[in-house]
Amino acid sequence: MRRWGALFLVSLWLVGCGYHFRADGEPVGIRIESLAIPLFSSTSSNIGFEADFTKVVRRQFISNARVPLVPEEEAQMVLIGKIQDIQEDPLTYRSQDFMVGGHTTTYQVTASRRLRLRLDVQLVDKRSGKVIWHQAGMQGLGTYSLSGDPLETRYNEQQALERIANDLAKIIYSLTMERW
Repeated sequence: MRRWGALFLVSLWLVGCGYHFRADGEPVGIRIESLAIPLFSSTSSNIGFEADFTKVVRRQFISNARVPLVPEEEAQMVLIGKIQDIQEDPLTYRSQDFMVGGHTTTYQVTASRRLRLRLDVQLVDKRSGKVIWHQAGMQGLGTYSLSGDPLETRYNEQQALERIANDLAKIIYSLTMERW
């Protein structure tokens, strides 16, 4: 009997405190009937990454949200992103021998680089023009190794950028749907 009484009291407390369960993929604290995620713009010199980044963000919403993604003209809310810059800095070095005029000379060459992507993102209610949330200067970091083969190096760089995009897409999703 005590067990039932305790269960009843806990149930009353949960109902009374305003706590409630929500379905996965439903936004918290906001009603989103439809969402558009247009191509992110960019001022970065890495041309073409905007489409890849936008695709990753859209995939995050398609996989996790129960909000329909629609063209911008039909959307209630629009997620607008602008990639500010992508910086590359040397991270590690290795020694490499070069033959110069019959003599071997050793130089330090870059073995890996760090990528830093910075972007601004905002969610706008199209009907009212109100900015629901805005995050300026959002950053993602990644690393990749350099190879003697430029195609392999380019592939490694693209993979690092995709990992950064995945990390940032999760944050963007949380800001939109979970309202933390």
